[in-house]
Amino acid sequence: MESITGALGPLFLLILLGAVLGYGRWPSDTFWPQMERLIYFVLFPSMLVGTLATADVSQVPVGRLALVLLGAMALFGLLLWRLRGWLQLTPAAFTSVFQGAVRFNTYVGVAGAAALHGSLGATTAAVAVALMVPVVNVMCVASFVAAGTLGGASVGKSAMALIKNPLILACLAGIGLNLSGVGLPGWSQDTVALLGRAALPLGLVAVGVALRPAALLRIDRGVLATNSVKLLLMPALVLALTWILQLDPVSRDVALLFAALPTATSAYILARQLGGDAELMAAIITGQTLLAMLTLPLWLQLVS
Repeated sequence: MESITGALGPLFLLILLGAVLGYGRWPSDTFWPQMERLIYFVLFPSMLVGTLATADVSQVPVGRLALVLLGAMALFGLLLWRLRGWLQLTPAAFTSVFQGAVRFNTYVGVAGAAALHGSLGATTAAVAVALMVPVVNVMCVASFVAAGTLGGASVGKSAMALIKNPLILACLAGIGLNLSGVGLPGWSQDTVALLGRAALPLGLVAVGVALRPAALLRIDRGVLATNSVKLLLMPALVLALTWILQLDPVSRDVALLFAALPTATSAYILARQLGGDAELMAAIITGQTLLAMLTLPLWLQLVS
């Protein structure tokens, strides 16, 4: 347990540092939104390209990892739709609950995998991101369309945003460079690596800045349902699937880590743009991030 908490502890401290900076609005209200754009469009894509372009992906059981992670996401996505009537939520609130159950915080996931298993953990996490990011974005946009919270014009705009998603493009670029044998020649490898190193610490601080403690006052059926799926049921199913498919310890730990991650802070932006319940989304993001500081080490300890 000490090795797990020792690996994840610094990550959580960076998130808490961000929460303090966000509460104090330091250095300014306009600084962190611009920093988040830099992380999302430049630093984190650089880390993904650098990892995937030079990694020995043959060490990662891609097929079985995809079956575990994508299978669990699809199952709980369908389950939530079946339970939509029972939850008695408005269409806008349901989309926030749906996002809270299936989205994941990539910054925490990649940083945690690297802290637990070094370069192989980071490589496996990058493969997981490449598999999950396109699927989860399609699922979430489809939930807004099916719930009827956006019009036809917004569907086209959402589709274009999906096509231009920097994380998806970075994964495609990294995989293409790897498969072509080009890799990252000359100074490009060191340059991309330097940019990538800045992504995770800044990304974790940005996660903390985005938290809204006041939103924790909202506790209802939707919050309880999405937190139960994301922090309890999803990791339990993924853990069972990793045992059934006999994943190696690194792939198992990374799969479990990604299944038990809190939802992404970017879900708030999507909720606000596509007609979701942004206030509920803020409550889900904040609650899951704080609860995950307790549940993540417990899940990983279970298989250590």
